Amino acid sequence: MGGRDGGAGGGGDGGSSVMRKVVASYAYVSIWIMLSFTVIVYNKYILDPKMYGWPFPISLTLIHMAFCSSLAFALVRVLRLVDPPSAPPMSAALYGRSVVPIGALYALSLWFSNSAYIYLSVSFIQMLKALMPVAVYSVGVAFGKEGFRASAMANMLSISLGVAVAAYGEARFDARGVALQLAAVAFEATRLVLIQILLTSKGISLNPITSLYYVAPCCFLFLLLPWYFVELPTLRAAASSFRPDVVVFGTNSVCAFALNLAVFLLVGKTSALTMNVAGVVKDWLLIAFSWSVIKDTVTPVNLFGYGIAFLGVAYYNHVKLQALKAKEAEKKAAAAAAALQAHHDDEEEAGALLLQEREPQRKNSDSQT
Repeated sequence: MGGRDGGAGGGGDGGSSVMRKVVASYAYVSIWIMLSFTVIVYNKYILDPKMYGWPFPISLTLIHMAFCSSLAFALVRVLRLVDPPSAPPMSAALYGRSVVPIGALYALSLWFSNSAYIYLSVSFIQMLKALMPVAVYSVGVAFGKEGFRASAMANMLSISLGVAVAAYGEARFDARGVALQLAAVAFEATRLVLIQILLTSKGISLNPITSLYYVAPCCFLFLLLPWYFVELPTLRAAASSFRPDVVVFGTNSVCAFALNLAVFLLVGKTSALTMNVAGVVKDWLLIAFSWSVIKDTVTPVNLFGYGIAFLGVAYYNHVKLQALKAKEAEKKAAAAAAALQAHHDDEEEAGALLLQEREPQRKNSDSQT
């Protein structure tokens, strides 16, 4: 009976452990969705001329990067709560080759994506973001990180078709806004691929704190030049009539920094695929919020087109999940084969040692006879 009780207890502990992991995963997903939702709606509120009325996307991005840089520096260098990468260490040459291009692309992505909120509705922007898998796959093929497959290309075309239908049905279609958002998707996709090529392939692992510590200052510097020529003259002219609210911009910056931490929790504790799936849920929530609260127009053609794109993105995530499962199965099979080979080698070594021990005894026996 003791054995049965112990087995039942072990099974119960295992079940509760699995349940805790499931609950934790849902908590990470919920936190990320909430913060991502908040940052998107908050940025829209600040930048839209019909709401808060501060249409300066470069300035807003500069504020975010200055806040993130300062807080990341305090956490890494002052409080020393996070260690910078040490294997390999971040040298000046490595920073110039790897971090600077990523920082430049990140600056462009944030600039253009924030600018799109001035011209487009939140719901339509989320529909356009469904093109991210298409952009990542295309850039990956161009850089040799992905192999060209006809099935994958057909999937990408279905997503593109769905987004095109959604754009056709958009009531507030603005060519400038669409161009800005598509450029932001292209720059972000290139940044993600370059992270794999320039950082991951060299064994450099950056969490969001160290990522902001290295990338945010670089991003800030890249944004200074366009800010100086594009927005600074207008800001000087508007300085007498408009003063930014410290509470609004302060809480907005805190939300942006917290979102980076939520990404670390979600990807670090689950996977990037989980974030992709959660992103689909977030997009539907934002579309519903944009329609019901902000009162943006969402047409049936919009929803039909995004439905096609949604199915394409869902299939893309399914294929990625199957590939991850196959890779995990290969790792387990390789580990099992290595363990079996090690066990076989140990048996052979033990047999050889036994023969060596018996050889002198055999010789002594032969000499006595």
